[in-house]
Amino acid sequence: MNLSGNIPSTTSKRRLIFDAHLDLSMNAIEWNRDLTRPLEEIRQREMHMSDKNDRGKGTVCLPELRKGRVGLVVATQLARYTPFGSALAGWNSPQQAWAMTQAQLIWYREMEQLGEMIQITNLEQLETHLTLWRDESISDDVKPIGYILSLEGADSLVDVSYLHRAHAYGLRALGLSHFGPGRYAPGTKNEGSITPLGFELMKEMAGLNMILDVTHLTDIGFDQALDLYEGHIWASHHNVRKIVPNQRQLNDNQIKKLIQRGAVIGGMLDCWAMDIRFIDMVSDPWQLDIKLENLVDHWDHICQISGNSEHIAIGSDLDGIFGMEQSPWDLNSIADLQKFESILDKRGYSSLDIDNIFSENWLRFLRRAWK
Repeated sequence: MNLSGNIPSTTSKRRLIFDAHLDLSMNAIEWNRDLTRPLEEIRQREMHMSDKNDRGKGTVCLPELRKGRVGLVVATQLARYTPFGSALAGWNSPQQAWAMTQAQLIWYREMEQLGEMIQITNLEQLETHLTLWRDESISDDVKPIGYILSLEGADSLVDVSYLHRAHAYGLRALGLSHFGPGRYAPGTKNEGSITPLGFELMKEMAGLNMILDVTHLTDIGFDQALDLYEGHIWASHHNVRKIVPNQRQLNDNQIKKLIQRGAVIGGMLDCWAMDIRFIDMVSDPWQLDIKLENLVDHWDHICQISGNSEHIAIGSDLDGIFGMEQSPWDLNSIADLQKFESILDKRGYSSLDIDNIFSENWLRFLRRAWK
């Protein structure tokens, strides 16, 4: 599908990748992973651990990001509040959840101190970072990973005033909900409206020129957000409901609304979001032959609606409470995102289309949002 009309790519130079959803600090703090270390070492440390399903199967660390030229990411803070009686894991008070996000923030700051990462909060910093990563005279091995800070689920904001505290330390994007019930909005596998707190929060977000991430909202919440939010909107990690018909994915009407708002949709690599046959903690990606190319089917569908490749990108969600056991079988680490170049080329995507998906769509969005 040559959407731009250009000759398909034949270049051998690896492109820069922008991944718009990685739970790096959660893996570091709650999974106790030293993400500065080689991936095989991290896996070996977990070889005899069984407290989590993905032990020994992680796919993300900072060396692998560099290996794959994933030089820019949207990195999250994530701490859910769970009300009494909820079966979901989380914190028993908003204050505890806030404290966890602050521990996650400190981890990012420590990575900055080591020169492993650098926070991006404005357009000038973004362009400076891109210049560094495009400088071929400097080895990718020594370049810091640029990160834009996002909050996945707003539960940890004790009240709306905490948004201003978070913005001051660099928070630039925010999703109201995650899984289950939420203080600001119900999320995946729930139904219902954004809460009064959520409506208040969106007003404050717009005043701060923050990006609203619609990922994990209910269908009702999605419509409310698109109707009421005055700022910029993206869907950091979302696939297509036409292919995987569950509430977590975007239906065609939602995709059309996002396109009209100039949004970008990041394709995610969690197998249950790629193939309806996959069942968490039961299915095997290899047996079902779920591979990286499956995501291109989701991208194709969005491109057919939009008529171009300007609204699709990468929001992998790799190691978002899963590892190799729930990732495409032809992906060993996040560095394998580079395989999408040849996959997309064979599927008829042009060099311009591939540039759009790898980084340019997210960059164009930010240049518009932060100008």
